[in-house]
Amino acid sequence: MGRPKNIRRKRKRIYTTRIISMTIEPCLYDFQLSDVDSRNTVSREHAELIFDYFGHHPLFNWANANNGCEGRADAVCVLLDAWGIPNYKAWAFSAGYLKNGVGELVQNWKYHVAPVLAVKEGDKIIDYVLDPSTGTSLKEVREWAESITKLPHSYYFIRKAEWYIFPGDQINKRPWHGRNSQNRKWMIQCLGGINSLTATGRAHLCFNKNRLKQIVQAFTNLKQEVPSIITGYKNAS
Repeated sequence: MGRPKNIRRKRKRIYTTRIISMTIEPCLYDFQLSDVDSRNTVSREHAELIFDYFGHHPLFNWANANNGCEGRADAVCVLLDAWGIPNYKAWAFSAGYLKNGVGELVQNWKYHVAPVLAVKEGDKIIDYVLDPSTGTSLKEVREWAESITKLPHSYYFIRKAEWYIFPGDQINKRPWHGRNSQNRKWMIQCLGGINSLTATGRAHLCFNKNRLKQIVQAFTNLKQEVPSIITGYKNAS
C-alpha cells in the first residue's frame, strides 16, 4: 500500500558545529599613533646597565606607580638626551579610554608611558622598555604592554621622546604637547611625588618648595655629570 500523498516524509536534518579556535590578543600595536620609523640603537649590555642605573637612583621613586609616569619618563629621556643616548617613549592606552571600546589597564590606569631603548640584536632592532615601576628588568615593548593590560584590549605604540603628553581628546587628530617650561615644572613635581593638578597636590606645593628646589638642583647636576656607564657606552660606540 502506498504512502498517502498528503503525508510528507520527515527527513532528519543533521547539524554540525564547527568549533573555531580563537586567540584574543591582549594588546594591539597602533601604527597610526606611532611616529618613529628608523631608530638609533645601543647595545643590550648598556641598555641593561642604564636600566639598573635608573632603577636604583634615589631621584626616582618608581614605587609611586600611580602618580607621574609622564614626568618620570620625560626625566629619564631628558637625561639620556643630555648624555647623548638615543631614546624614545612607549605609550599604552586602554581601549576603553582610547577608542571607547572594551579594555582596561592595571591599577585603573587610562594610559601609561615609559622610556624606550632600541637594541640591535642580530639583524633585528628590538625596542626595550625601561620601566622599573612595572618590572625588575628590561621588557620588549609588546611584553611590557601585555604586562600592564588587565582586560583586552590595550593599544601601544612608540613616539619620539620630545612629546611630553597627549591632548585631552582627539588623540588621533590633535597635535601632542612637546616639552616646555610648564611641563618641565610638572616633571620636577612628579619626581617629588606631587600632582599639582589636584587640590591636594597644590597644597603640597606650598609646603615643599625647598624640597622641589633641591630636586631641580639634583636633576641639573645629574645632566652635567655623565655617569661612568654612559662614558663606557660612548667609548664602545
